[in-house]
Amino acid sequence: MDKTVRKVRNQDSNPCIEESDASQKCLGAYNYDSRMCSAYFQRYKSCRKYWHSIMQQRRRDGVRPDIPTAAERQEMLAAIGGKPY
Repeated sequence: MDKTVRKVRNQDSNPCIEESDASQKCLGAYNYDSRMCSAYFQRYKSCRKYWHSIMQQRRRDGVRPDIPTAAERQEMLAAIGGKPY
C-alpha cells in the first residue's frame, strides 16, 4: 500500500472513513449509479465540512494537531450525543 493510500485510510488523519466506505459500498451495490447514492454522498460531504470547521478552529486557537486524533473525536462526538451530520 503506498503512502497516500495509507494516509487516506488512517483513522487519525481521516475522520470520515466510515462515510467514505459507505458511499463506495453503495456505488458498488448499485453498479456505480450515483443517483442511487446521493444520501451517502451528502453524509460524506457533511462529515468533511464538520471536521474541516473543527480543524480551522483548532488552527485559529493554536491547537496541535490540527485534526483531533481518533480517540479525541470519539470523546467529542460522545459529548455532543453522536454525529451532528
